[in-house]
This record gives sequence, structure tokens and C-alpha cells, in this order.
Amino acid sequence: MKKLLAAVLLLVLLWSGYWLIASWGTRAGFEAWFEARRAAGWQADYSDLSVGGYPNRVDVTLEDPALADPETGLAWRAPFLQVFALSYRPNHVIVAFPDNQTIGSPRQRFDLESESMRASMVMTPGTDLAFERANLASDALTITPEGRDATRLTGLNAALKREGGEDSADYRLAFNADGLAPPLPQGVALSGDLPKAFKTFRADATLGFSRPWDISAIEDSRPQPRRIKLHLAEAEWGTLRLAAAGTLDIGRGGTPHGTLTLKARNWRDILELAKASRTLPAGLADQIAEGLALIARLSGNPETLDIPLTFSGGLTKIGPVPLGPAPRIFIR
Repeated sequence: MKKLLAAVLLLVLLWSGYWLIASWGTRAGFEAWFEARRAAGWQADYSDLSVGGYPNRVDVTLEDPALADPETGLAWRAPFLQVFALSYRPNHVIVAFPDNQTIGSPRQRFDLESESMRASMVMTPGTDLAFERANLASDALTITPEGRDATRLTGLNAALKREGGEDSADYRLAFNADGLAPPLPQGVALSGDLPKAFKTFRADATLGFSRPWDISAIEDSRPQPRRIKLHLAEAEWGTLRLAAAGTLDIGRGGTPHGTLTLKARNWRDILELAKASRTLPAGLADQIAEGLALIARLSGNPETLDIPLTFSGGLTKIGPVPLGPAPRIFIR
């Protein structure tokens, strides 16, 4: 019995020593990372850093964290941030976000209000912390641009997983937003057929990047998209339905090349809403409507469209109708 007790005590002492070393290393790693960011010219601050979770976890709590990258103009701040990891599996972390956060860019600031927002991330063991998979979930989310009305969701789920081997830069994305209620411009009212929120708003895609995502994506520069294979994206709002699928190759300047196939139900109402909200100029919306009406009549169903959205030569076309310059797709 004494030998068993001695063995148990020895194991407790060894594990406690391991946890102390792990917690010390975690604290030192966070402090060094923030110091390195400040040395690179960032704003990288927090008012307090604490480590707990003994015996099975190493938990880090940052009070009043604030990060701002002067090169891109991106910034984030929150009242706290918590990072949880099992002592024996430090490459798998859970991140708990506060109910209020602020995200800024050179063009806009956004206030985020959420309920139970959590993220789970698994990285490859090593100093580069190469990303393998992640999940983000929130029971509710309100996104408010500065000086503008809010977009509200009753639930958000997103999952991202690397496909292929260790050197792969391809990631499968699944995204679903429940109860998405977008803001409407002043003076635009919903018709009786349109509810306040989307019934469906989701996407499934494979994203190819210029290099794999790892810690350098925060420290140095972001990997840039090189291919988007959209397996299916769909939105349903009352009687309106829009679905898309296809593949786009992204040039080094961020210009897309390729075709997405669009399917739209009650497409005239979609155009009227875009015109009323000034998403499309009235003249352009009318021009598009004329061209699409011809295509719809040729297909046999004037209320449903099944047409290509083409990106080529720096232009965007829906069927034969030019919409204007193609968007640049890049990550700041």
C-alpha cells in the first residue's frame, strides 16, 4: 500500500511539474509574440495575462487585448479573450470570444455583438502552427457597421478543413447562417411576400490559396486565393431563391477568370429589390432585366433563370449582358 501511495505521489509530482513547465512556456510564448508584433510596428496590447486550468488544461486569459496591423490597417479589440488547450494536446485549442468585439479596416469599423461565440482550431505540431481545421459557431450575431444599420443572425456555423497532404493549400469551407436579416436602405420596404429574414443562406466551397495558412499569415502576410470551386451556394428569401455553382481561377492581381452558373427563381423581384435598394443603378437594372427576360423566354420558364455569370478579361457578364468590371478577390 505504501508503495502504491508513493507511486501515486510521484506521478502527481511529475504531472504537476509538466503542467508548470507547459504553463510557463505558454505564458512566455504569448508574451514573446506580443512583443515581436510591437517590434514590427503593430499595436499589440493587453492589460493582463493569466494562465490557469491545472491539472488537465492550460488556459490563457487576456484582458483588454488590442491588435492593429499598420501595413493593412486591420484592427481588432475586445474586453477579453480566452484560449483553452488540453495539457497533453496543446495543438488543439478552443477560443472563447466576449459578447462585444470591434473590428476595423481602412474603410469601415464594425461592432460585433454575439452570444456564446466559440472557435475550435487544430494546428500541426511545430513552430509554424500550420492550420489543419477549424470551426466557428455563435448562437446569435449582430454586425453593425459604423453609422449604418445592423445585420442580424440567429445562428452562425462555419467549418474549414485542409484537404490533401502537409504541403496542401486547399481548404474545404462550409458556411451556414440562420435567420439572416440584412438591413434595408432608408425608404425601402419589404413586400408582403418577403419575411424579415432569409430562410436559407449557406455555401459549400473548396478554396485554393497561394500557400498554406500558418502563424505567418498573421505575422507577415495573408495567403491569397488562387482558385474558388463553389460546389453550391444558395439563398432563399420568401419566394425568391438564388443558387450558384462553378469554378473561378484568381490571378495574382486578384482578378477572377471562370464561370458561375446562376439559378434564380422570381428573378424580376430580385432585380426590383436591387434597384430599390440602389445596389444596382435603375438604368443598369432595367437593361439587365430586358436581356434576362429574353433568356428566360427562350428557356421556357419566364420566372426562372439558369444562366452563366462569366468573369473574363477583367469584366463581369450575366449571360450576354455586361455588368461592369470584375471584382478583385484578395485578402488584405
